Order: sequence, then C-alpha cells, then structure tokens
Amino acid sequence: MKKTFTPEALARQGKARLRAKADPKRAAGARKYFKETVEFYGVATPDVRSIAADLYATIRSEWTADDAIRYCEIMFREPELEAKGLGALVMIRYKKVLPKSLFERIKGWLAADLLNNWASVDVFCPEAVGALLVRYPDLVARIKSWTRHPNLWVRRASIVSFLKLAKDEAFRETIYDVAKAHFGTEDDLIRKAAGWLLREVGKKDMARLERFLLANGPAIPRTALRYAIERFEPEKRAELLRRTRG
Repeated sequence: MKKTFTPEALARQGKARLRAKADPKRAAGARKYFKETVEFYGVATPDVRSIAADLYATIRSEWTADDAIRYCEIMFREPELEAKGLGALVMIRYKKVLPKSLFERIKGWLAADLLNNWASVDVFCPEAVGALLVRYPDLVARIKSWTRHPNLWVRRASIVSFLKLAKDEAFRETIYDVAKAHFGTEDDLIRKAAGWLLREVGKKDMARLERFLLANGPAIPRTALRYAIERFEPEKRAELLRRTRG
C-alpha cells in the first residue's frame, strides 16, 4: 500500500511547521542554556510536542517502526534542537516494537554527534534506549561499554537511558554500576547525570543509596553527590556531605 507520507515527506512538513513558528528572540535565549553550540528555531516545547502529535496522527495507521526510524534519522541530521525533538517524539511512539538492531544504530547516531546536546539526549534515550533494554535484557551488558566511549553523548546516554528504569529492581544493581563507572570523569554533564540517576534509583530504597554513597565516599564527584542526596532531609544531606569527604 502506498503511504500518504514517506519519512522524507513528513520531515519536510515538520520542518515547515517549525519554521512557521520560529522566534529568533526565543532561539537566542535558549542558546544560553548550553555550553555547546546548539541551533534553534525558537519554538516552545509545548508547540514542538503538539506538532509531533499532529504528525504522528497523520501516519499512525500506515507506518512501521522502520519508517519511524528513517524519519527520526532524517530529523536528527538537522541542526536545530526542535527538529531533533520532532524526530525523537515521533519515533518513541513506536518504542514497543523497535527492533533490537536499533541499539547499535542509536550508538552510531550519538557517536556521530547527531544528538549534540544534553536536552536531545535526555528526551530521546530514556524512552527509546530504555525501551530496548526492557525488551532485550542482554543489551544491558552492552550498554555498560558505553560508559568508556570517547564520545560525551554516548557516555551521557549510558546514564540517562536508565532513568525510567530506576524504579525496577531488576535494573538496580546495573544502575549503581553505571553511575560508579563515571565517578572519575571531569565532565560536568556526566557528573550531573550520574547524580541524577542515583537520586532516581534512591527513591525506592534510600537506605541502599546511603550505603552506596558512604561506601564510595571520596571517589564520588561533589557535583554528582549533591544531585544524589537531594531527596534526603537537610540534616542527613549535611551528614552525607561531611562523611563522604576525602
């Protein structure tokens, strides 16, 4: 059956809608939140999500996961953050049927800097990579190797891909291993992400998180530690900051 919209045609439509809502002033303000050079149309996040929902509605009865993956890759190759967002938001609608082979393809996208900022990585990877880790448990061992990858975005993905899995006890040990693997980093984006993941996994077992923090003490970057302890009471936070000093 001939499709109403090919991935290429939907990409053209999506970019046209973003251009129609472009706001140079908003774009200039958004750039201030990134150390890297990130391009913007200047479209508000609710509008990007609305456009993504509209686009998905036009193809939901026709597209396969392969169509969505092709569309996503086209949009990821665009420089603007909002275009990358459209690619991610449409593709993750197919997360329950994504093929296992996509795992290495995503790693390639990240290594090629198609997702070249923390916001794009954080929108896409918890949903798409997280879904693959649930469907294909053997990928958990493979994503651990991402923690040693030279590319910043591959390393950040190794962390944030577990954010939505932090409540699942089956992933708890891996999450602590992944966070610990990054303690030696000098990069602030990785330190913050590691602390964020620890905070999330700690929600289900604060005592376990406390034991982990005390056991690793001085090895934990202070930025990561401060993120990790945010949900403790003020007195406990002060105690943990004191007891984990080198």
